[in-house]
Amino acid sequence: MSTSILARGFDQAAAEAFAGRLAGILDDGAIAVMLSIGHRTGLFDVMAKLPPSNSATIAEAAGLAERYVREWLAVMVTGGLVAYEPASRTYALPPEHAASLTRGAPLGNLAPFGQYVTLMGQVQDRILACFESGEGTRYDDYPCFHQIMAEDSAQTVTERLFDTILPLAEGLTRRLEAGIEAMDAGCGRGSALLAMARRYPKSRFLGYDLCEDAIAFAQEAVRREGLANIRFELRDLTGYDERERFDLVTSFDAVHDQKDPQGLITSLHGALRPGGLYLMQDIGASARLENNRDFPFATLFYAVSCMHCTPVSLGQGGAGLGTMWGWETAEAMLRTAGFAEIDRRSLPHDPVNVWFVARKP
Repeated sequence: MSTSILARGFDQAAAEAFAGRLAGILDDGAIAVMLSIGHRTGLFDVMAKLPPSNSATIAEAAGLAERYVREWLAVMVTGGLVAYEPASRTYALPPEHAASLTRGAPLGNLAPFGQYVTLMGQVQDRILACFESGEGTRYDDYPCFHQIMAEDSAQTVTERLFDTILPLAEGLTRRLEAGIEAMDAGCGRGSALLAMARRYPKSRFLGYDLCEDAIAFAQEAVRREGLANIRFELRDLTGYDERERFDLVTSFDAVHDQKDPQGLITSLHGALRPGGLYLMQDIGASARLENNRDFPFATLFYAVSCMHCTPVSLGQGGAGLGTMWGWETAEAMLRTAGFAEIDRRSLPHDPVNVWFVARKP
């Protein structure tokens, strides 16, 4: 053992306990990757509907190859996610586990978060180069990024939009029903905006995003559904300068990785008509690291920040505030932009994000 380690004092029991924790971390990392596999193949959804079954039955129900399913099941059993009966060689997904592992799960589907882990693995070499150069990345360096974000947004935003989120702003639903002009900044694939366009045909909606693949997906949805009150445009909002055009502006988990978050928020303030509303969702962590020890998924989000949000901002020449920029930072930027009335809210269904309802004087 290194004498430098011993010179600082050495607690054998603490060292062995830490080694055990590292072993657990490696096991859990493997489980996270297999969560992604189970979600994307639909295996969790299939097992939730089956009685205790052997691997062949599960594979057939999922339309997958049995040998691969059997090996995946072994990970799920040893990881404590799936129950196994050796005598009959049958597997079962307990309903208490299905409650957070399946699509439409009552506790929210956490399995898609495994995709963040697999995505980080795919870009590891690119980020290693950034560690050395200090350079950043581009959105298209991340395969399937918008698909993953769309799934996340569908759960945290779109599914709760009408019963929970829009009512945060008093009178907003009534105004949307009567007809207003609305814009979503950094709309991605446009799930939330599409839902509003369907629900409020008298209002007009515009979505901006700088990623061509996301906008193409959203535009195809508009064409497929024949919606006449919504448009999506490819646009980098750096230097955005439309004046008093909209009654409502939204951004869902889109501000912190911009090149210039303060500049964007200020420009969105300018794009609102007097009395207009800005509805902003972003990560609800604190700007202070010590306050985030108990924040849900803090370690995961700091990792996502290191691998995606920070380098994407730096790649645009931005400040690289990162995912965990903090609600204090966001609130201060809203005030600097000129918003006078700012209501900060957390929602029971979404402990990770914070919601700001800000009104332009």
